[in-house]
Amino acid sequence: MIDARHIVQELQEMREEGHLSDALLRFAVRAIHAADDRFDWVGVYLLTDDRLELWLHNYMGAPTEHARIPVGEGICGMAVAQGANQNVPDVSAFPGYLACSPDVRSELVVLIRAGGEIFGQFDIDSHQSEAFSPLDEAALQMVADKLAEQLARERR
Repeated sequence: MIDARHIVQELQEMREEGHLSDALLRFAVRAIHAADDRFDWVGVYLLTDDRLELWLHNYMGAPTEHARIPVGEGICGMAVAQGANQNVPDVSAFPGYLACSPDVRSELVVLIRAGGEIFGQFDIDSHQSEAFSPLDEAALQMVADKLAEQLARERR
């Protein structure tokens, strides 16, 4: 289980020490990946300025060919297009699924946003079916919200 409060506290301390979003995003991915054995691949994608593509910022897990994902494609692209997190218990049942690995069974995408502005997302893959609960999503949303504060601040 993710200790979101601890990760958020670490992120806040990093912000206070002057770290920028790049360092915070990298720390968050490592911390989330280490938090639970169900999280076989954890990455963060950032939305391009033209809001047409997601670019892979960093990840932990097996290499992926999906360094860029057009908005509207796959689970990650649909999350942005719909403006909503995606918890997919069985990726084989998702139309247009972009497979990173044949071992992935379920996927959770949590948006990083401030208000209506989407900056990016966490993408978490699991080799287990139905791996993610609403509690996982809520915990990841806490971390995403903390990161959104920094991203919004840097863009002002």
